[in-house]
Amino acid sequence: MNKISVLQVGNEDLSLKLHVPDIVTWNYVNDLDDAEEKGYDVCLLSRNIKEKEAYILQKKIRAYTMFILDSVRIESWTRWISTSRQAKRISKESFQKFLNTDVQLFFSYTYGEKFNPHSLAISKNFKGSVFWNGFTGVELDGDYGDDFYQIAFWRYNVPIRKGETIDFWLEYEKDDSVSIKLKIEKFEIGSVSALQNRWIYSEEDLNEIVYVSEDKMDGMVFISLLAKGKGRLKIVGLHDRHSRKKYGTFLPGGMRFVTSKREEVFMYFDPGDLKPPLNVYFSGYKTQEGFEGYYMMRKFGAPFLLISEARLEGGAFYLGDKEYEDYIVSGIEDCLNQLGFDRSQLVLSGLSMGTFGALYNGCKLRPHAILLGKPLASLGDIAQNERISRPGGFPTSLDVLVKNYEDMSEKSIDSLNHRFWDLFDQTDWSQTKFIVSYMLEDDYDMTAYNRLISHIDDIGVEIIGKGVHGRHNDDTYSIVAWFKNQYDDILEKDFNRGEPDEE
Repeated sequence: MNKISVLQVGNEDLSLKLHVPDIVTWNYVNDLDDAEEKGYDVCLLSRNIKEKEAYILQKKIRAYTMFILDSVRIESWTRWISTSRQAKRISKESFQKFLNTDVQLFFSYTYGEKFNPHSLAISKNFKGSVFWNGFTGVELDGDYGDDFYQIAFWRYNVPIRKGETIDFWLEYEKDDSVSIKLKIEKFEIGSVSALQNRWIYSEEDLNEIVYVSEDKMDGMVFISLLAKGKGRLKIVGLHDRHSRKKYGTFLPGGMRFVTSKREEVFMYFDPGDLKPPLNVYFSGYKTQEGFEGYYMMRKFGAPFLLISEARLEGGAFYLGDKEYEDYIVSGIEDCLNQLGFDRSQLVLSGLSMGTFGALYNGCKLRPHAILLGKPLASLGDIAQNERISRPGGFPTSLDVLVKNYEDMSEKSIDSLNHRFWDLFDQTDWSQTKFIVSYMLEDDYDMTAYNRLISHIDDIGVEIIGKGVHGRHNDDTYSIVAWFKNQYDDILEKDFNRGEPDEE
C-alpha cells in the first residue's frame, strides 16, 4: 500500500512526541516555503498561519484532510483556511489514535466499479423465469425455496490487499415475499479452497453500505446472493469501492445520497477561496466510479462542486424520480447557502453526459452561465440513433430509455425527448449565458446545438458557440481545451478573478 504523506506545520516537530506508523511519511515544516511536495494527503496545524501561508496550504492540501490542534487559539487566516479546507479540531491524543487506526483511509487515489451484469451467474437449480434486461438488471421470478440457498454469484473475484477496506453496495428490487442475504467469502490468492473469512449480510445490513477489511494478508473476495421465498427479485447491480469509511465516498469529504429505491448520486464540495462563483461540474459517462474533473476544477481556485452517478453502465444522465432529482438541486442550493452566494454566482458545466446534467438542472436553477462541451439534449433521439446511425456505439442510451419509460417504442422515444425540451421551453433564460462547443458531425445528438439556439427565445441571451469537425468521440482534446479557456474567461471577465494559478 502506498505511503500516506502527512504535513505538519508548527513551531515544534510533533513526530518526536507521537508514534508515527510505517505507512506514514512525516513532513515537518515551520516555514511553508520548505514544503516541497505539490500536495499532501493529510495536514496537521499546530500554530496559527498568515495570509501567504493560507494560500499555499489551499493549493497543497485537499479539503477535508486538514486537522488543527485544539491547543491553537484560531485567528483570522487560520479561520479562513479552516473554512476553505473544511478542517477539524483535534487533540494531540486523538490525532495519535487517528494515526494508529484511520490515516490509511486518506490514500491519494480513488477506485470504484460496478460488476458487469453479464458476469452474474444464476443458479442452475433455479427453475423460475430469468429475464436479462441490458444494464438495468436481471429479473428472476419463481420459487427460491424455504431456506436460504445460493441463487446467483458474480464470476469475477475482487482482490483485497493487506490494510485495505472495500465497500459493497447492492442495488436490487424484490417482492416482500422474497428474502435475500449477501455472502462474501475471502480466499488466499491462487486458491479456491483456502477460505480465510466469511461475512453474511441480512437485508437490514444491506440498507447501508457493507464493507470488508483485511489486516493480515492479500486475498480474493467471492460474492454470492442467497434467497428464499417466492416471487420477483430484480438484481440491478453490485458495486465495490475502496473505502474511506466515515471520512467520505471516493474522496475525503465525498457525499453520497441514496433514494428509497437504492439509487445513488455523489457530490464533492470544495469551498476553494470562498469567492464567487460556485462552479458545478457534472461527470460524463465513465465506467470507473468516482468524481471527474477534480484537478481541472481545483486549479481554477474558486469554490466547486463535483456531481457524479454510477447507475446503468457509466451513468444514467442524472434522470430519476422526484426524490433522486431533488437531491441534486438541493445539494447545489446547499453549497450556495454555505458560501452565501445566490444563483447569479452559479456556473453549471459538463462534458458529454455531464452536459445533460447541467442543462436539465439549469432549467430548475437558472444559473449565471451554462458551459457545455459536446452537448446532449434529446436523449430519445440518442437511443434511436443506436439502431441506424451508430449501431453498437452507445448501447447505454437504450438502457436510459428503458429505465425511464420501460420500452423502446416511438412513444417512449418522444416522451424522453419531451421530458427535457418541455422543461427547457418553460424556463426564463434571460439572466443566463450559454457557452457551447459541439461536434459538427456528432453521431449521438446531431441537433443539440441548433435546437438549443432555436429554443432560446428570451431577448438578449448571450450565446457563444464553437463547432469542431468530427463525431461525438472525436477530438476530445480540442473540446476540453476550449472548455477550460472559456472557464478562465468567465472567472476573469464576469467575476473579476484574474488569471488562475498555474501550479
